[in-house]
Amino acid sequence: MYRVKTFISGLSKSQTLGILLQRTCASVQTVSDRTQTTNSFLNGSSSVYTESMYEAWLQDPSSVHKSWDAYFRHGEFASPSQLAPHAQSSTSVDTYKQSQEYYHVQSLIRSYQERGHKIAHLDPLGINSADLDSESPKSLMLSFHNFGEKDLDRKFYLPDDSVTYIGGEEKTLTLREIIRRLENIYCKHIGIEYTHINNEEQTRWIREKFETPRIREFSREEKHVTLARLVRSQRFEEFLSTKWTSEKRFGLEGCEALIPGMKTVIDRSTEFGVESFIIGMPHRGRLNVLANVCRKPLENIFCQFDSKLNEEDEGSGDVKYHLGMSHHRLNRVTNKEIKVAVVANPSHLEAVGPVAQGKTRHEQECVGDHEGKRVMSILLHGDAAFSGQGVVYETLHLSDLPAFTTHGTIHIVVNNQVGFTTDPRFSRSSPYPTDVGRVINAPIFHVNADYPEEVVYVCKVAAEWRATFGKDVVVDLVCYRRNGHNENDNPYVTQPIMYKAIEKQQPVMEKYADELVNSGVVTKEDYKNEIEKYDQICKKAYDDSKGILVNKNSEWLDSPWGDFFVNKDQMKVAPTGIPEDVVQKLGIQSSSVPKDLKIHSSLNRVLKARMKMIEDRTVDWALGETIAYMSLLIDGYPVRLSGQDVERGTFSHRHHVIHDQMVDKKTFCPLNNLDGLFEGKKPAPYTVCNSSLSEYAVLGFEVGFSQVDPNCLVLWEAQFGDFANTAQPIIDQFISCGQDKWVRQLGLVLLLPHGYEGMGPEHSSARLERFLQMSNDDPSQELLETYEKFGDDFAMQQLHDSNWFVCNISTPANYFHAIRRQILLPFRRPLVNMSPKAILRLPEARSSFDELIGDTEFQRIIPETGVASENPKGVQKLVFCTGKVYYEIAKIRKVVEREHQVAVVRVEQISPFPYDLIRDEIAKYPNASISWVQEEHKNMGAFQYVEPRLRHLLNNMGRDDKVKYEGRFPAASTAAGNKQLHEQELDAFMSNVCNPDFY
Repeated sequence: MYRVKTFISGLSKSQTLGILLQRTCASVQTVSDRTQTTNSFLNGSSSVYTESMYEAWLQDPSSVHKSWDAYFRHGEFASPSQLAPHAQSSTSVDTYKQSQEYYHVQSLIRSYQERGHKIAHLDPLGINSADLDSESPKSLMLSFHNFGEKDLDRKFYLPDDSVTYIGGEEKTLTLREIIRRLENIYCKHIGIEYTHINNEEQTRWIREKFETPRIREFSREEKHVTLARLVRSQRFEEFLSTKWTSEKRFGLEGCEALIPGMKTVIDRSTEFGVESFIIGMPHRGRLNVLANVCRKPLENIFCQFDSKLNEEDEGSGDVKYHLGMSHHRLNRVTNKEIKVAVVANPSHLEAVGPVAQGKTRHEQECVGDHEGKRVMSILLHGDAAFSGQGVVYETLHLSDLPAFTTHGTIHIVVNNQVGFTTDPRFSRSSPYPTDVGRVINAPIFHVNADYPEEVVYVCKVAAEWRATFGKDVVVDLVCYRRNGHNENDNPYVTQPIMYKAIEKQQPVMEKYADELVNSGVVTKEDYKNEIEKYDQICKKAYDDSKGILVNKNSEWLDSPWGDFFVNKDQMKVAPTGIPEDVVQKLGIQSSSVPKDLKIHSSLNRVLKARMKMIEDRTVDWALGETIAYMSLLIDGYPVRLSGQDVERGTFSHRHHVIHDQMVDKKTFCPLNNLDGLFEGKKPAPYTVCNSSLSEYAVLGFEVGFSQVDPNCLVLWEAQFGDFANTAQPIIDQFISCGQDKWVRQLGLVLLLPHGYEGMGPEHSSARLERFLQMSNDDPSQELLETYEKFGDDFAMQQLHDSNWFVCNISTPANYFHAIRRQILLPFRRPLVNMSPKAILRLPEARSSFDELIGDTEFQRIIPETGVASENPKGVQKLVFCTGKVYYEIAKIRKVVEREHQVAVVRVEQISPFPYDLIRDEIAKYPNASISWVQEEHKNMGAFQYVEPRLRHLLNNMGRDDKVKYEGRFPAASTAAGNKQLHEQELDAFMSNVCNPDFY
């Protein structure tokens, strides 16, 4: 039974015929206005009417209007021999019948192009349908289009190459041959999904790559190379399984064709000029990819199986199938030097995808590759993860965004047809695991992974697609998993039928070798020699690995920073203050716009207010931030700020992209117009970009972006800090512990708007407590026992030892210094700041130029500077706090006239905890009780982190004081949803804050 589908899905036959008539008539018209006329009256809504006119004209041309008569006479309907290879009929009925047959031939071809993949033989085991549907749709039956067995040996003219390339140089084929060619193209071991793409040039390109006769034939040399690569892929896994029988390695058995496929992608892309490849992948097959794609020295891989290996570098390390690397090697096919990097990843599936994309984008920018011709990414996925993990969808939607695109990614899905133990019928609702790729118009190539030549060809086409169009493409390797989820797992418990079939399945290397031997392409001796050669390589590497006694985590870095750390005093940071004339110039520039730019009246007031602040030598938060960025730009440090609405700022405070109110897309960015402002200085580029409405993928992207160049400041701002937990896997697995696991230093800045202002439980808290809980400093560390030893290097040593800096900064000046410190430090750590909301425009929160210039620097704490500090022994209460709540304390302290009795110290850098400065403040006020005040609930905020550290510090100072908590009571929700309740909670604890007798 031959199976076909309708010409155009969703249209009736009469509508489709109308479209056909339009196309065939238009093909012989020579006057453009006639074509326009045709298009105007032949459309889907009038095709039924058109058909009725045509039938009437066939019976009697004078029965229709003369315009219809002229139209039909000038069409191909007068030349039936061009429609089908029959003798020209003199009757109108034959003409109409032949036009219908021509339509059916096109319909048949379209059916295979559109739905042939649904009946392709994709499962190597022959027990599953890759699309979870074992039935052929009715539209794939030959009779559906009024063809029968009697028509199979009739010849028909083929449509032109706007429809198909199956004929090659031939203009006519029998129906039997048309179907045979279509089935070989679309229904054997490759299934092609591309008709969802709404670009005619791209769909025609794909048809040409697969339909052109003999285009997929392999030379003898190509077959030899494919076999050799399969040998390496399979024998590597067999060697590991022999030497380490009980070790988890997440081997590639069942999808060995991945290796020749990936190497083909690299070979072909290198021919197009790509020099650097960034690979993001899960654990399955990782060691094989490191060995046979990246060519990591085998002895460095084998030694990772030695449990007695000593750690030479800092950090706790990670399991071998999570490690990344960067390796320069010669591509032997093109004889070009290339770099291949595999990004380190956690077990959190698909989390590495956006990280690899960010790294790719930054590498492209570093080499001026604005079209993705020199740097590209390859992402590997598992079938269950590709369809199940939402971050895949988020990452795909970055693919065409101007500030995020990498100009095409090749996605390769290792489709085991099973999750850990979950059958795909219970793990996805879509027919294929790759259907998410359709949303970005990516072509999807399904291929039976037991047919290596088909795998290699599909990967070749994928590389060519990316090089031609700069778009994503998905390759679905339909395979099987010979072992369980790992080598120690028993898969028969949950997939008995599948694993009985797998047990009988001949490995693809052996199957392909038999095919080549039988066809005379290679001899058995050649095959055995290839195996023996690679086995000897593995044995030698194994012997060499025994001499490796220490593990160097630094050798597994995916983005080495070269000489960044060379000749840097690790105990000193360059001054963060800048000259006042620089502050003035930068401030004026940030507040100026071109005269021909028509800006909004409200923004005009903002810019005038900034100019007034500059005259008064003050900055608010937005101006201080802007000057900080500008000061880095003029010194040659690029800055990138991304996140939702960051160009304007969630709270309409930043305005780094100014829009003309009269001309669409006409914008101005003051920070990218610094040329000539300072003689002899070439400013670095500034990127500020509104992101998609995603936290997980976008933050992951910025993590990857910040890995490439330590001299680029990268910041990500959440719309509200509350939403950052949507990106928690990136924070937990990459940012907080990346250095510990992978020796991966990171200078990324997280700006998380935080503050209780009555906006409800989803717009108040960035969950400060979570970041503090993940900080690695010990509240009872040994140094507290001898706190007198705090020296000049104590603060820098703390920064060195910390996994990140967690701050709740309360002044524009201190934020200015914190931003500059991130770049001027001789090493890199992430900075997490609880960004303000209410104090963005608070007059009391402004800073003087004096706090930005000269030898000023970041203040880990801001001590009491009011009247209480003039008579410290008279102070009865010492309040420690952080962030916005300081201004509320200061306000009520003034109202109740307790400025002499209550001193307030702001802890700006909460982690690492500033023990030395806190000690000095406590010592300064010997008669004061100690309180910690926060606006968050007791089980949230900084209290649980600060209290044990204050307590240990007090004990080591010989004081038995308790640290009094003053703030909201414990709660499950972060904040009250009712504004009145919010005010009541605030009044309840704030009324006692400035009461020295309340303790």
